[in-house]
Amino acid sequence: MRDNSSTSVHTSEPLLDVAALRADTPGCEKVVHFNNAGCGLLAAPVLSAMLDHLNLEAVMGGYEASAARAEQVRGFYTEIAALINCAPGNIAFAGSATHAYATALSSIPFEAGDVILTTRNDFISNQIAFLSLRKRYGVQIVHAPDTPEGGVDVAAMAELMRTHRPRLVSATHIPTNSGLVQPVAEIGRHCRELDLLYLVDACQSVGQYSVDVEEIGCDLLTATCRKFLRGPRGTGFLYVSDRVLQAGYEPLFIDMHGSRWVEPGRYQPAESAARFEEWEFPYASVLGCAAAARYAREVGVDAIARRTPALAARLRGLLDAIPGVRTLDRGPELGALVTFEIAGWEALPFKAAMDGRGINSALSFREFAQFDFGDKDVDWCLRLSPHYYNTDEEIDLVAATVAELAGR
Repeated sequence: MRDNSSTSVHTSEPLLDVAALRADTPGCEKVVHFNNAGCGLLAAPVLSAMLDHLNLEAVMGGYEASAARAEQVRGFYTEIAALINCAPGNIAFAGSATHAYATALSSIPFEAGDVILTTRNDFISNQIAFLSLRKRYGVQIVHAPDTPEGGVDVAAMAELMRTHRPRLVSATHIPTNSGLVQPVAEIGRHCRELDLLYLVDACQSVGQYSVDVEEIGCDLLTATCRKFLRGPRGTGFLYVSDRVLQAGYEPLFIDMHGSRWVEPGRYQPAESAARFEEWEFPYASVLGCAAAARYAREVGVDAIARRTPALAARLRGLLDAIPGVRTLDRGPELGALVTFEIAGWEALPFKAAMDGRGINSALSFREFAQFDFGDKDVDWCLRLSPHYYNTDEEIDLVAATVAELAGR
């Protein structure tokens, strides 16, 4: 367990031993990493778990190595389940959050006229998937309105639930294009009251916040492991509730891992969420994900959930004070994604200027968030996303760099 005895500079809450966490993170010696919403820096135990398995595959063979590490592979399911408060059998490994999301959607028997009720801030790939379903099956897409302060209007969304009786309700917990934190548990309470299927994209919240599927009340939840959870790229997971499993939902394409071919004309899906998986696994990455989830729980998710958004709030405040800079995050609760526009710069040159100063960041464009960026009247923004291993000194350095570039 990490030492939580050190105190925060900006709060009386006990926080984390940041020096020890940075010592566990080799990348901290090389870059100022403010792109955790894209990909978190791997912790040393995660890297070791992956390299150890690759070395084992090299000396004994891939099939043999996975068989030898079967117990550790099962640890992926127990660690992720413990992280989001469910049983291991409710977890399916996926190659990405988008893969998990598409697989979940494929299990829903949509028909012409079915309604998908979503928000104006669902992730771009989710919105495109809805449009694809509309093109193929003739479903209707209904977007709940936002409140004036930002974020979905839950009361209006609940009324749309009662009016349309949607086949699916979907919400992204934290959209990729801003720091908004959506009230997914409030949405979930209405879904449960009306017995509606509820899918949550938790791609940016797992590893940043405490995510409890029972509290949220979702039937399906997807996430990546590479972002705030600090796992490897090419990994994610799907949570499938007992209710969905017992109702017989299964993906459109199901293979020899997710089912048994019990006779020539019949197959039998797995009883667990394994029915949403495929036979081939990147086992080194699976073990890396297990190590990342274990690491996050050892650090303390509650402590992470205090420190990470607090660092972002401090950065947002410093950016707000810079002439020519406009922060774009709106909503009653804001997480660790800080977005802003800067006068006098184009997107790629500005990103290159930040890169040249050793600061990792990311660009977002209007096509990533047609509704949100249209409302804010921006074509692009820079996204900065600190995490718990970042420091106040790094916050100051990043803000000073933006100020320098804004005043050039």
